[in-house]
Amino acid sequence: MSKFPFYQQYDAMDCGPSCLRMVAKYYGKHFSTEFLREKSFITREGVSLLGISDAAEGIGLRSMGVKISFGQLKKEAPLPCIVHWGQNHFVVVYKFKKGKVFVADPAFGRLEYSESEFRQKWLATVKEGEEKGICLLLQPTPDFYQEADEKVKRTGFRFVLNYLKPYRKLVIQLLLGFFLGSLIQLVLPFLTQSIIDVGISNQDIGFIYLVLAAQMVLFISRMSVDFIRSWILLHISTRINISIISDFLIKLMKLPLGFFDSKMIGDILQRIEDHGRIERFLTAQSIGILFSMFSLVIFAVVLAIYSLKILLIFIVGSVLYFVWVYIFMKRRRELDYKRFRKLSENQSKLIQIINGMQEIKLNNYEKEKRWEWERIQAGLFKVSVKSLALEQYQNAGSVFINETKNILIIVIAATGVINGELTLGMMLAIQYILGQLNSPLRQLIYFMHQAQDAKISLERLAEIHEKKDEQEFAGTKVKMLPENKSISISNLVFQYEGPRSPKVLNNINLEIPENKTTAIVGTSGSGKTTLIKLMLGFYQPVEGEIKIGGVRLANYYQPMWRDKCGVVMQDGFIFSDSIARNIVVSEGAIDEQLFLHAVKMANIQDYIDSLPLSYNTVIGQEGSGLSQGQKQRILIARAIYKNPSYLFFDEATNALDANNEKLIMENMDEFSKGKTVVVVAHRLSTVKNADQIVVLEKGQIVEIGKHQELIDKKGKYYRLVKNQLELGS
Repeated sequence: MSKFPFYQQYDAMDCGPSCLRMVAKYYGKHFSTEFLREKSFITREGVSLLGISDAAEGIGLRSMGVKISFGQLKKEAPLPCIVHWGQNHFVVVYKFKKGKVFVADPAFGRLEYSESEFRQKWLATVKEGEEKGICLLLQPTPDFYQEADEKVKRTGFRFVLNYLKPYRKLVIQLLLGFFLGSLIQLVLPFLTQSIIDVGISNQDIGFIYLVLAAQMVLFISRMSVDFIRSWILLHISTRINISIISDFLIKLMKLPLGFFDSKMIGDILQRIEDHGRIERFLTAQSIGILFSMFSLVIFAVVLAIYSLKILLIFIVGSVLYFVWVYIFMKRRRELDYKRFRKLSENQSKLIQIINGMQEIKLNNYEKEKRWEWERIQAGLFKVSVKSLALEQYQNAGSVFINETKNILIIVIAATGVINGELTLGMMLAIQYILGQLNSPLRQLIYFMHQAQDAKISLERLAEIHEKKDEQEFAGTKVKMLPENKSISISNLVFQYEGPRSPKVLNNINLEIPENKTTAIVGTSGSGKTTLIKLMLGFYQPVEGEIKIGGVRLANYYQPMWRDKCGVVMQDGFIFSDSIARNIVVSEGAIDEQLFLHAVKMANIQDYIDSLPLSYNTVIGQEGSGLSQGQKQRILIARAIYKNPSYLFFDEATNALDANNEKLIMENMDEFSKGKTVVVVAHRLSTVKNADQIVVLEKGQIVEIGKHQELIDKKGKYYRLVKNQLELGS
C-alpha cells in the first residue's frame, strides 16, 4: 500500500476506534468508526487499551498490549501498531525512516516526528534508567480475512436532497428566475458593443439613448427577479432548516440512553451547527451554483463567437486556478476537523464552568478554570491562524493565476483591435463577458469549499442518523400490559463497558410482586440505581432477562411501559418552565383535580402559594433558586400526577427534612395502595414498612425478607441499619 490509510476521528473520544479502523484498512478490511466504537465499548471518558484490544480481536486481529522501549518498538514491533500518546490519546505508528517516526494521528492527520520528539510524547515511564511506552501490537489472523467487510452506508447528499422535494414548485420558480437573470445578462454585452460600434462611431445620440433606456429596463427587470428570488430562497431555507433540526432532535430522542453516556454535550451541540452548514449548502449554494454554471456555459459560448483564442486562454487559466485550489482542499478538511473538536471542547468546558460555578467559587478555583478555558482558546487560535495562512496562500496563487490570465486576454484583445480583427466595442464586450465568467468561477470554487464542508458535516451527522433507535420495529411490540403485572428478573448480568469490565449486577434473580412495595438497599455502588434503570428499559441486560407479567420487557412498546411508570430518580431534572409544567410535563390541558392532588401529596402547596405567580411561576435553569428538598417534592408531584401503575423511587426523599419526609411517606402509603412500588433508599423510615426488602452488595443479592426478619438474622441488612440508618445496636 503506497500510502497509509487515514481516518479522522469525529468526536473527542473516538481516537481508539479510529486508530483501529486505520489498521484494519491497512490490512484490507473496511469497518466504520461507529461499528468499532460499539465493539470497544467507548464511554464519555474515552476508550481503554483493553477495549481496543477486544474490538481488534472481535474483527479477527491478534492483539497484544505491551510496555516496551523505543528500541524494541523500532526494531522488533510489527507495524502498524497503536501507541498510547501523551497519556490521554491513541495514535498509529506505521513507519520508521531516516530518523523519522511516521504517525497517523486521528486528531491531526499523518505526521512526522523526530525520534526525540516521538519519545517525549510516547514514553510513559522514565525512571531508574527505564524508558518504556505502552503499545498495542496487532496482526491479522486467518479469521480476519474470512470476515466479510462491514457493509458501510456511503454518506451521500441524496439523504439531504430529500428535504428539497416538498418545495419542487418553488425550486422551479427559483431556477426560472436564474434563467431569466442569465438571459438579461446575456443581452448586456451586445448592447455595450452597439453603443461603441454603432452609436459613438455614427455619432447617433438617439441610438445611444435608446440603448441606455433598454439597459435601464433590463437592469430594473433583473433587480425585480433578484428580489423575488431572494424571498423564495428565504422561505425555502427557513423551512428546510426547521425540518432538518427537527428531524435531528426526533432522532436524538429515539436513541438509547447509552448513546448519551458516551457523548460530550459539545459534540452534540456542534452537530446542530453542522445542520446549519448543510441547510446553507442545500439552499444558497446548491441552487446558486446552477445559475452560475448556466451563466458560465452561456457566456463561454458568446466568448467563443468573439474569439476562440481568448476562450482557450480563459479555459487554460481556469483549469490552473481549479488545480491550485484543489491542492489545498485536503489540508482544509483536516483543519475543519480540528476546529470542530476545539469548538466542541470549548462548548463543553463553558457548560461545565457555568453549571459548576458554585463549586468553583467554594474552592477558589476560578483562576484554574479560566486557564483551562484559555488553553482551549489558544488551541482554537492556532487552528484559526493555520486556516488563515492556508487561505492566504491559496488566495495569493489564485489571484496571480487569474490576473495573469486577464492580462494575457487584454493583450490579445488589444492586439486584435490594432490589427482590425476586433472592434473597440467588441473588446469592451469581451471585458464585460470576462467579468461575468470570472464571477461564476469564484462561486464554483466557493461551492467546492462549501460542498467539502457539507460533506464533512454529513459524515458526522450520518453517525447519528444511522444509529439504531432505542426500540426498532415499534409496530410489532406489545402495547398492553397483561393482568398479572409482577416484575420477574432472572439470571440478570449487566456491565457498562464491555465483557472485561466489572459486573455492576451479577446473577440477579428477583420477583417484584404486583401491588406490593419492594425496597432495595445497599451501600453506594452496589447497583441499586442501575437495577431501576434496567427495569425502566434504559439499558439492556448483558445476560438474563426482565419480564412483566411473563412477557420480556424488550418486547413491550417502551413509551407505553414508561407511561405506566412514575419515576423519581436521585438526579431527576427540573426544566426551565413554570412549576405547573414541571409537574405535568406535557403541553396538554392540565387536569386540575389530579394536579392539586399531586401537589398535596408531595406537600408542596404552601411553597407554591408563597410564590407571586403561584404554580405559573417560572423556575430558573435546572431548578436554580430551589432547594434540593423543593426539587424533590416537585419530582414526587410529577410522578404522582401521572397516576401510574408502577412507582420507582430512587433516593426520592433523601434531601427532605424529617417532618416533610414523614408527611410525604404517609401520603405515599395511601397513594401506593393497588400499585407496584420499588424504592431505593437508605433511611429506615422509607424502607421498614416495605413488603419485601432486597439487600444488594457488590452487584449481587445477599438477603431478601421483611424488616424484622432481616433484623433478626443480624446479617448485612442489620449492619446497614446499624451503620447507615442510625438504628443503633
